[in-house]
Amino acid sequence: MGYLNNQVVTVDAILTKKGRELLAQNDGSFRITQFALADDEIDYTLYNPTNPQGSAYYGEAIDNMPLLEAFADENQIMKYKLATLPRGTAVLPVIDLGYSAITLKQGASLAITPQTLNYLGNTTAFETSGYTATIADVRTMSTFNGIGIQSTAAQEQNTTSTTTLGTNVSSTVIGSQINLTATTVNTLFAGNSQLFSTLTVVGLDSGARLTIPLTITQTTTNS
Repeated sequence: MGYLNNQVVTVDAILTKKGRELLAQNDGSFRITQFALADDEIDYTLYNPTNPQGSAYYGEAIDNMPLLEAFADENQIMKYKLATLPRGTAVLPVIDLGYSAITLKQGASLAITPQTLNYLGNTTAFETSGYTATIADVRTMSTFNGIGIQSTAAQEQNTTSTTTLGTNVSSTVIGSQINLTATTVNTLFAGNSQLFSTLTVVGLDSGARLTIPLTITQTTTNS
């Protein structure tokens, strides 16, 4: 990882691990259909309306901030996507899952229905396009899927939701409801009593994002 020269305009396009996985499948599942913008590296507290050089220099410190080169871990980039909200919006939308952390016993199931708070003037809302849910290690699940959204992208994502390829073990699904069932495979615990992962949910309309810890507890010792 390195820094980009912020004195020139640079387009640094790479494939994430997930993109490489889809490309390697060579089955037509790798198709770029949308793009998003994010400002992960920008510190807006550096905006200085008291700069003695005048208004043209209020954002000088922000303009001169170094930018990181693109990197391939889709779980660590573009966490703060830009979204269009009505003029005068005073608070940003946030995701509410009803849980700050999830702990499941082996074989236990859970259905999560995400909601978005402070969105489009509503205290609570469900986003029309649904939500993406990304689990960092899908091997901890025997079932991981999204339901309620009928788009082609959602159907394709949900079809291979528990498939892993090489070292890439994360998985993303799309839905208005996310279903999880913890694994019953004891060998994954490798002598430990728990497995740990994370679940990241993003609103497809609002761009709001939430990541919570996910723990699977072993209840049996048979292989």
